[in-house]
Amino acid sequence: MVIAAIADQISRTIEGVTDTLTAPFSDPVIRLGVTGLSRAGKTVFITSLVANLMDRGRMPQLEAAATGAIQAAYLQPQPDDTIPRFSFEAHLAQLTAPNPSWPEGTRHISELRLSLKVQPSGLLSGFSGPRTVHIDIVDYPGEWLLDLGLLDQSFAQWSEAALERARGRPGGDDYVALVAGVDPTVKLDEPEALVLAERFTAHLQDARAAGFSDCSPGRFLLPGDLAGSPVLTFAPLPQARYPRGSLGREFERRFESYKSKIVQPFFRDHFAKIDRQVVLVDVLGAIHAGPAALDDLRNAMARILGAFRPGRNAFLTRIFQGRRVEKILFAATKADHLHHSQHPQLTAITEALLREAKDRADFAGAQTAAMSIAALRTTVEETIDHKDGPLDVVRGRLRDTGKQAAFYPGKLPSDPAHLLAPARAGSDKWLDADYSVMNFAPAVLSRRPGDGPPHIRLDKAAQFLLGDRL
Repeated sequence: MVIAAIADQISRTIEGVTDTLTAPFSDPVIRLGVTGLSRAGKTVFITSLVANLMDRGRMPQLEAAATGAIQAAYLQPQPDDTIPRFSFEAHLAQLTAPNPSWPEGTRHISELRLSLKVQPSGLLSGFSGPRTVHIDIVDYPGEWLLDLGLLDQSFAQWSEAALERARGRPGGDDYVALVAGVDPTVKLDEPEALVLAERFTAHLQDARAAGFSDCSPGRFLLPGDLAGSPVLTFAPLPQARYPRGSLGREFERRFESYKSKIVQPFFRDHFAKIDRQVVLVDVLGAIHAGPAALDDLRNAMARILGAFRPGRNAFLTRIFQGRRVEKILFAATKADHLHHSQHPQLTAITEALLREAKDRADFAGAQTAAMSIAALRTTVEETIDHKDGPLDVVRGRLRDTGKQAAFYPGKLPSDPAHLLAPARAGSDKWLDADYSVMNFAPAVLSRRPGDGPPHIRLDKAAQFLLGDRL
């Protein structure tokens, strides 16, 4: 095991040195990781981003698009033949159909390469022709990112944290009560082990449906062809001295196997190669779910930042850490569910969550930012007469019925502390406000030639993530 780890590190070191030496002679590549927490809209974000980079009429805040430096954009075969291709064409067709609908969410890792022909700027721009910049977009479930935090935990530490986190969540108290009657020192019984794993997984599914963000281990929710395998048949247990052959000893072994055979390969093969990262966050959904869900989002953001080792693209950093992340964007999605007059409040809440996450994760080095966006705008804004005066609302097509409806989600506070303080304090509900969400379907689009799908601040997000490299 130790020899294999050393050999793997040597191999990665050689790969890093080779990349460094050959980089000046090859087309630059930006590896952009895209992930999200609890229905944040990763698939729609990638589809709209690529469509708007190919047809840049709606991208004025992306400097390279506004100045005409991007002369062409086209899709190419991705460099990794072992990863499924992101189904851009199918998703775009679904979003732009006469009766558009949302594509299915991310259930596995996928990749897409978009190549841009860019005219360099600066003093020497007149002496050089266009260059090609490749953007390799890596799409993966947010639960997988949260799993990286397991690498620093023992089974006992994870069990204690998981049982504490379960209390008060949907299905969590039932699982805590169930496991309280289990003796982890008795001989392993596979049917009992399967029941515990199934009940714990059901709790994670219920918690995610209720708006909670930290629902790891992630493969419990997205098992794929691992469903029913021993590597997913474990659950948190009370602490004890587990004898050989016992339920606790076997769960401990399977937990370590989950880290070594599932989490570590993802870290080594995909996550550690990412240059830029966007984390999509459904802040409005967490606010609607209540203080506990918002506080869980705050904790999840801290865990995510803790998974990133900060630092710029330095030679020694690439050899010894194997990590090159330079920028991380936390983007609050579904800004189109709010009238633009409330966008500053949503952005301020997201920025406050990020500040607290940075403090809790003791994070420094990589550049981070927070903003509110809508990768695909589904609503129009209106002002309607209300008994208390004019009310700013959004109107869109309801997902369930297809009918048009006006929607007012509630007034977000100007001071984020009015939400974060009761969330940290463990309040059961918001004291002086009520927030709601609406499930809108995609709007029927009518685009002019050269325009990508309508959005809110997608061009600003692209400028932060990619602008300095274009």
